[in-house]
Amino acid sequence: MNNYLIPANAKKSQLILGFFTPKDLMIFVSGCVWTFLMLLIIPNPNLTILIIIFLPALIAAFLVMPVPHYHNVLQLITNIYNFYTNRRQYYWKGWCIYERFNSNDKRF
Repeated sequence: MNNYLIPANAKKSQLILGFFTPKDLMIFVSGCVWTFLMLLIIPNPNLTILIIIFLPALIAAFLVMPVPHYHNVLQLITNIYNFYTNRRQYYWKGWCIYERFNSNDKRF
């Protein structure tokens, strides 16, 4: 039999460090840099301020966290947004392309 099974981690080798796309890496690094800069700038923060300081790194880590069936949470949010904002009614004319030229329907 000429069956070829693609391994589950086949696309992982195309990622940076096996985990990040370039956009994901920029999001994660920018969140960590902002957190580090705020830690350097703000002297003697109390607990509430410390939680606010760590929010950029936590949000960035949440966005690049992997979820099943999607690369990460950012991709999942993008797919949900595209589903609810794009057209969800698709017109199927079948396999015959000549029907398009014979009808007066101007949708195509």
